[in-house]
Amino acid sequence: MLDLIIAGGTVVDGSGAPRLRADVGVAQGRITAVGDLRGQPARAHHDATGRIVCPGFIDVHTHDDRLLLGTPHGPHPKLTQGVTTVVTGNCGISLAPLLSATTPPAPLDLLGADDWRYARFGDYLDALQAARPALNAVCLVGHSTLRVRHVADLERPATPSEAARMAADLADALDAGASGLSTGLYYPPARAATAEEVIAVGAPLTAARGILTMHLRDEADAIDDALREALHIGRALGVEAVLSHHKLIGQRNHGRSVQTLAAVDAAAAHQPVCMDCYPYNASSTMLLAARVGQSSEVLVTWSRGDPSAAGRSLFALARERGCTPEALVEQLAPAGAVYFAMHEDDVRRILAHPLTMVGSDGLAHDAVPHPRLWGTFPRVLGHYAREQRLFPLETAVYKMTGLSARRFGLADRGMIAPGYAADIVVFDEAHVADRASFEHPTTPSIGIDAVFVNGHLACEQGRTVHAHAGQVLRRTTKLGPAYSSPGLAT
Repeated sequence: MLDLIIAGGTVVDGSGAPRLRADVGVAQGRITAVGDLRGQPARAHHDATGRIVCPGFIDVHTHDDRLLLGTPHGPHPKLTQGVTTVVTGNCGISLAPLLSATTPPAPLDLLGADDWRYARFGDYLDALQAARPALNAVCLVGHSTLRVRHVADLERPATPSEAARMAADLADALDAGASGLSTGLYYPPARAATAEEVIAVGAPLTAARGILTMHLRDEADAIDDALREALHIGRALGVEAVLSHHKLIGQRNHGRSVQTLAAVDAAAAHQPVCMDCYPYNASSTMLLAARVGQSSEVLVTWSRGDPSAAGRSLFALARERGCTPEALVEQLAPAGAVYFAMHEDDVRRILAHPLTMVGSDGLAHDAVPHPRLWGTFPRVLGHYAREQRLFPLETAVYKMTGLSARRFGLADRGMIAPGYAADIVVFDEAHVADRASFEHPTTPSIGIDAVFVNGHLACEQGRTVHAHAGQVLRRTTKLGPAYSSPGLAT
């Protein structure tokens, strides 16, 4: 007997193929049948008549490392969107391996001031599994986290011995089940790192067939050099390289996605490379004075220097206080911000590109977060697929499921097909939409009827039903104890 039949829906299977009318049968957390299941016995039925049934969405770019350890009260920012799997540890920032009794340097503090208590990455994975997370988790090791742990002076490149210790930590993490390495060369803790350092630290990825996700060193005037560097690192390691939240910042760079995407296409003919992006023309990260002049507006998302600034315009606050926005940054720091510095045409062009996956890049611990934390996936379905007709619904779903699973090596996720994990979303194609805005960024989306995680009904009509149905998805390729890092060339 089946545990569940999702009956009467229209299946968009995650491959990009045309939709079809079919029932979906589930047993022991797996999809066992797709077709006409009328008359087959099942312990539970879910009526999906008039609805789309598709794989659970895979958020390939998150900072949910700490969020997954707890049980959010009220609506869940990811389950309410139909997300069933998240990739954590992006932009060089992971919660492990790092022991710290004090708040680590920005941007690591985007994950919070505490919980830095995992000396080994495997300890974090074990704690996460013990917490029984709401979502499935694919976990990356952050290069910046490794630098804070091992590099004595963050203002210089790592020495050969420091790079060797970072590589040894990465190898240990990969053996424990980490899926790869992320970098954040844009940010202060890693800004001094050279490409050669990243290659030395990332050397264990090659044998483990791990993935490398890269926040480029620059997303503005020096985007071409930064892109070449990232592609060079990916080629040197011989692994899949993901260009994180690809975008163009600053007015004089608007429109340059034509050239950057052409460069990615040329590289893709010779090496594995892809991208992720979020469906908004505003970004969010730590509050940086260098970003102010590139932006038409800056909203403060949190501030330890002045918590009352959260949710306010930096420019308006500066006028009220009679100082420059750049001077105010120093008064508010450490802090986070939303920057309006991108052009919608670039967002559309990048989002529509065949190599682009969807990631929210949401910051779960911001006091007033970017709305992408709550609205990314319904926004792709509603605004870009249904209203803007940027691509068909089947393509939108593929970018959020099958493509992501294939690129991250999730062999049994991202498809509605027998044998695949029963991560399933049921939604109303005509009405699904994001409702989170910059004024009200935590408003849940609408049109997501039901979300199943590993066969369990986890969310229904925005209400969390099962907050512990997720699993830690560990990479199984092992390096073994014989691995030794080549370190950096002297």
